[in-house]
Amino acid sequence: MSRFTHASIVRGVIDIPAGLAASQERFNGEAGRAFIAALPHRAADFMSRWSLCLDGPSHYGMCALVLPVLRADGTRAALKLQYLDEETAGEPIALRTWAGEGAVELLKYDTETGTLLLERLDATRALTHEPDTRAATLVIAHLLARLTTVSAPPELHRRLGEVTAAMLERAPAALPRIPDPSDRRLIEDCAAAVREVATEPGDRLLHWDLHYDNVLGAGDGDRGPWLAIDPKPLAGNPGFELFPALDNRFDPDEIRWRFDAMTDVIGVDRARARAWTLGRVLQNTLWSLESDRPPAPDHLEIARRLRTPR
Repeated sequence: MSRFTHASIVRGVIDIPAGLAASQERFNGEAGRAFIAALPHRAADFMSRWSLCLDGPSHYGMCALVLPVLRADGTRAALKLQYLDEETAGEPIALRTWAGEGAVELLKYDTETGTLLLERLDATRALTHEPDTRAATLVIAHLLARLTTVSAPPELHRRLGEVTAAMLERAPAALPRIPDPSDRRLIEDCAAAVREVATEPGDRLLHWDLHYDNVLGAGDGDRGPWLAIDPKPLAGNPGFELFPALDNRFDPDEIRWRFDAMTDVIGVDRARARAWTLGRVLQNTLWSLESDRPPAPDHLEIARRLRTPR
């Protein structure tokens, strides 16, 4: 959640940012348009239901609108109104499991709509603004080390084993659509690496999307200066967690350093982490091909730099 909107208040409800509406249109089509249309009423409903009042400008990402609010007792909080799908449905499960250890704390949750009331972190202090990218990478690594110590609860239905099986099933039909032979061989190598680890997908609680924009300042307290937000959780091997910090704030010459530093801090087997990271490249490539887009050059470069073990 890194974009801000100074939306005006109309009948006690904020206006809908054009950027959020556009992303919902792009990714979710008619269902996304319905989500946007329902947002004013939903915001008003939860402001009333949970006795909240607005306390500043909203901010938004691709799938959610977040309103800074005050609770009836004056406590600062954040109301998150989000599009409910397979990924976001697991967010309250993960946040309850972590219970504020390394991640934002969940205060309330509505199962029907996916609406969350969260502790309010410092949205103006995102890790993406840390000028030292190596220091920022180590923050990510230490957060992942904390988050992945926890076993995924049984009610979390999204599992890396199923994700992997689906990727490997889709790959043979999709990969011939990569026009460049060397790129195609590279992604075939990614699929081969995933096959080597597919039978042991792991059982840790993973964030899945821990990049620098999804780490915010926590303020004072004994939980550390930074906390994770916006998990899209699944159960699996911690090696599957490294890709976002390699791709976000991309620097090809830093790929190896970041990978080595994160595997050291998290304490994961480097060979297995390499295979799972190549699996993330395969996953993103399949999404691109299935949307009639070419593989992302940055993702291909990550695979090139990690394809051969050192």
